[in-house]
Amino acid sequence: MDRPADLVAAWRLLAVALVVVVLSQLLGIRRIEVGIGTILLLPLLYAFLAGLVLNPSITGRVGKVLGHREVRLASPLIIVAILPFIARFGTTIGPDIEAVIAAGPALLLQELGNLGTIVLAFPVAVYLLKLRREAIGATFSVAREPSLAIIADRYGLRGPEGAGVLAVYVVGTLVGTIVFSVMASFVVSLDVLDPRALAMACGVGSGSMMAACSGALAATLPEMEDTILAFAGTSNLLTYATGMYVTLFVALPLVEWMYRKAHPEDTRAAATPAATSDEEGAR
Repeated sequence: MDRPADLVAAWRLLAVALVVVVLSQLLGIRRIEVGIGTILLLPLLYAFLAGLVLNPSITGRVGKVLGHREVRLASPLIIVAILPFIARFGTTIGPDIEAVIAAGPALLLQELGNLGTIVLAFPVAVYLLKLRREAIGATFSVAREPSLAIIADRYGLRGPEGAGVLAVYVVGTLVGTIVFSVMASFVVSLDVLDPRALAMACGVGSGSMMAACSGALAATLPEMEDTILAFAGTSNLLTYATGMYVTLFVALPLVEWMYRKAHPEDTRAAATPAATSDEEGAR
């Protein structure tokens, strides 16, 4: 490791991040009326867009501001940056614990939503996009970190299932946060669904997605900010606690069964050991 170069890259990364944050805050919150709803553009959205533009892995070295060394250093900092927001959730869950407990059955039943990715995405992946076993990794979940662990253990990340889950993970990381932010503000402005239900929907097991979604809801309904953050934080925690079991014991076997029905000619074992899959990918 080139420590002096890494130190310079770290300072450059922090300086660029500070400039992006300041400019995003100066732009402020913008409202766009779309038909019967409203799209709320938050500073968080501007910052994510700026991050995409400045990422050399996506757009090349724009103005040579950031390089691949800075991108490598930035990856582990995402978790550090999101920790204060997670701590904020902890302080809001306590005062609203009675409301959270009252919604207990709804919070638990929402885990059935983990199967929604199969119902919606699997037919598109197999019949429209003509994917093969990549569809298994791509559609059995929303492809967050626990999903990567499941596929890595079950099949390995070098096989087609690993390619599928990694592709969705990358797209979700880059685009999902932006989509969540815009979608949340628009849907809540329609005044059709209870804001608490929408807050629960923010907890899909991704810290950045939860932050963008709940932030948009709280900005639209500031009088319910604490309740929204409490429900979103509890939902995200439950997704991590129970979502893995739903995806492992229900979603993954279900999508495997659906794939066998769609492609009965594919005789590959449903549970290929990860080591075998890795060996095949290395050849």
